Amino acid sequence: MKLITKWLLSAAALLAVAYLYSGVVIDSFGAALIAALVIGLFNMLLRPVLVLLTLPVTVLTLGLFLFVINALMFWSAAGVLSGFHVRGFGAALLGSLIYSVFGIVIDSVIERLFSKH
Repeated sequence: MKLITKWLLSAAALLAVAYLYSGVVIDSFGAALIAALVIGLFNMLLRPVLVLLTLPVTVLTLGLFLFVINALMFWSAAGVLSGFHVRGFGAALLGSLIYSVFGIVIDSVIERLFSKH
């Protein structure tokens, strides 16, 4: 139940990003669901490899290069999906930052909802 709730809220967060920022376009809630799934899979499978490969650059930039990696995951998901469009790398960077803020809020809410007291 926790995973499904997070998935639904992540899709809603993508719709909110598209509403707040014109550089990100999502055609429907169904497209947002698929995009949230793909972004989650990319972050789970590809992101650790990219973080490891770019570790020297990440250390030199004091961790700021992780924003670039997040933007690449966001932009890559838009590249392989129809119904989810990002207008360039700058839009991916800003869109992924907004999406990350929503993700932090979602994680906090889910933790409170599903924590055992």
